[in-house]
Amino acid sequence: MVKKIKLIKANIAVDNRGELIFSNKFDMKKIKRFYHITNYKTPFIRAWHAHKREEKFIIVTKGSASFSTVKIDNWKKPSKKLKIQNFVLSEKNPKILNIPGGYAHGYQTLLKDTHLIIFSTASIKESLKDDFRYDAYYWNPWKIKER
Repeated sequence: MVKKIKLIKANIAVDNRGELIFSNKFDMKKIKRFYHITNYKTPFIRAWHAHKREEKFIIVTKGSASFSTVKIDNWKKPSKKLKIQNFVLSEKNPKILNIPGGYAHGYQTLLKDTHLIIFSTASIKESLKDDFRYDAYYWNPWKIKER
């Protein structure tokens, strides 16, 4: 059974020393590695990456990004009509996006110099055995909707 995507509460504290982004609700017992991502230009799209078992936890520490996820129905040729879930993460309102195994995900940076930290429940060796990639526009939620 595939778990649901969830947002984990994070906070920001500001005082005369500076800013602190933190989460007292994020249990890191399952984490095996982390990595930090920045992109050279904005907007920039990194998509679609999926795992059957590996779980990801993503926080934006600078800037803002729009994340999209789809629950995979067929790993070799997923339906292009899968429901897309969208989440906007920002340093101004910090949250940790928890993407369990069973989903593909991607993101588009919204602000210049956006920084992400991604925590993973799999070692790099485990991750490479559970790695599925699809074209960046296989599902296309990347258009900004004017309001």
